[in-house]
Parts: sequence; C-alpha cells; structure tokens
Amino acid sequence: MHIIPVLDLKGGRVVRAAQGRRDLYRPIETPLAAGSDIVAVAAGLRTLHPFPAFYVADLDAIAGGAPNEAALAALRGMDRPPELWVDAGTDEAASLAAALEKPWLRPILGSESQRDETLLRRFADHLRLVLSLDFTGEGFRGPASLLDNAECWPSTVIVMTLAKVGAGAGPDFERLEEVKARAGNRAVIAAGGVRGEADLRTLASLGVAGALVATCLHDGSLTSEQIEALHA
Repeated sequence: MHIIPVLDLKGGRVVRAAQGRRDLYRPIETPLAAGSDIVAVAAGLRTLHPFPAFYVADLDAIAGGAPNEAALAALRGMDRPPELWVDAGTDEAASLAAALEKPWLRPILGSESQRDETLLRRFADHLRLVLSLDFTGEGFRGPASLLDNAECWPSTVIVMTLAKVGAGAGPDFERLEEVKARAGNRAVIAAGGVRGEADLRTLASLGVAGALVATCLHDGSLTSEQIEALHA
C-alpha cells in the first residue's frame, strides 16, 4: 500500500480540503507544523514516516491562475527531495510535455480540467503520467470519453472522490472496485475519505495500489506505527 500525503495548495499556503468545496478551504491547522507553510507541513508529515512522495493539488493553477512554482521549488529544496505528484490543471500539450521531462515530477492529468481525450491519448504511454478520474456527489467531472475508454488510461489511475475528501465517511469502495475491474494491470490509487489503517487494509484487499491521505495523518487517526505495519 503506497501512502502518499496530500498538500492542497492555495495562495502559496497549505489549506484544509473539505468535500471539494474549494471556496471554503482555509489555511491548515495541524499539530504537525506551526503554520501552513508548505515545507513546514511536509516536514511535519515526515515526522510520522519518511514519505518519499507528496501529492500537490495546486488549486490556483487548477482554477486557471498562476501555478505555485515557488512552493514546488521549496519542496524540492528539502532534505531528501521528494517526488511530487502535481495536479496543476494541465490542459495543454506543451506544458504537459515539459512536466514529463522532469524526473522528479509525476504530472496529474485531471479529468475535470480536460476538454476531450486528446492529451490522454497522446501521452498515455508515458510511465510517469497519472490520470485522475474526478468525481463529485453529482457524478463524473470531465469528458465522458475519459471514463468510458479504459484502453487509453495510463499505467497509474487515481479515483478522486471529492465529496469524500475531509468528510470522514470512508473511501468510495464501490467505485474503486468498478475502476479496478476495468483497469487491468494498471495501478489504481484511492483518493478521498480514508479514515485510517482499517480503510487502507480494505483497499489493499481490493487490489488498490495506494491512497492519497491527509486528514487521518493530521488528526492522528493513522499513526507512525500503523504506517510502518502497512509498509511491512
């Protein structure tokens, strides 16, 4: 089970996500860090476990604003620079190609940011590309062809259930099972709703390769000892 901590980034600060309602996101308050500076929060998360990778949702870039490049550079300046999985709302071939040239970066192609499946079909064979299938309470966000045509999915697929984020309601197990059944030997990553060790073990039993997590790390529901056991 690959556990990847999430850093939701807005205005250069880490914010607390809640059910995809981005207008309500506020700077995070966590016992792991003094403040919401991205390096401080990442370092605090690493007091629980030496996480080699972080997932960054650049909410400003996803909304069409300027990307938080300084924050990403600061993360790369840490001791043991982490691999970064970054959703920056990429919807252009040139920017995606440039991102894929960086060996420390796994760019996320979020379905909510796409107009059609052109980018996905062009870059699907790149091993570092990650597709995020984004869902809200109302259903799939993005062109239906991205969800329907599993043959064009890359080697790693995130199932992002935004309505579950920060809600403490548990992962969307049914949807994850459906995607896993269609994904073949691709790695499926769960995102949204993970409450702790029990959820992660259930996901592993379903063949899910990893999970994006945040709230359960900050509130202590997922401890260092449990993370070690899950990696054993």
